Amino acid sequence: MNTEEKMAKGLLWTDTGEYLQAQTKAKELMYDFNHLRPAEKEKRVELIHEIFGSVGESVWIEPPLTFARGKTVTIGDNCYINANLTLVDDYKITIGNGVLIAPNVTITVTGHPVHHELRKHGEMYTFPVHIGDNVWIGANVVILPGVTVGENSVIGAGSVVTKDIPANVIAVGNPCRVLREITDKDKEYYYKDRKL
Repeated sequence: MNTEEKMAKGLLWTDTGEYLQAQTKAKELMYDFNHLRPAEKEKRVELIHEIFGSVGESVWIEPPLTFARGKTVTIGDNCYINANLTLVDDYKITIGNGVLIAPNVTITVTGHPVHHELRKHGEMYTFPVHIGDNVWIGANVVILPGVTVGENSVIGAGSVVTKDIPANVIAVGNPCRVLREITDKDKEYYYKDRKL
């Protein structure tokens, strides 16, 4: 069984020569992206489409950006991703349409076994992450392997998301938990007691 098959089945795997070659190519693209001048907007958009597996319309990513492979990530339409996004994207990360990602967010599909004997050769596992449409992920959030964040939900700043979050909720904390549902009242008040 090759590395990709092990990843797809959630089995333990280790880096191979072929995998490391693909990572090196991805890191060259990452270097190019992160070292563009601010005025080189067209080149930035071109590189985003070269880096990732699939990218929709009107996607903007502020550098710096860190990732392992790039091609395992799909991004929908109308997404804004702020600076310092870290993607541990050894396997699939899906980002839906209309997603906002604040600065310093980490999304990882990869982890290591807890017991030291099971990771002495760098063994790891991967489980896909899915971010639904219209999700807003606050600053300094960490999303762990296997998590799905349901559409329209908001993940509060500083949260560590260890489990699935349903659609249409605000979730916060470490570990991240649902605080409340998003309701029509949220159409009236855009911030605390600030009414439209």
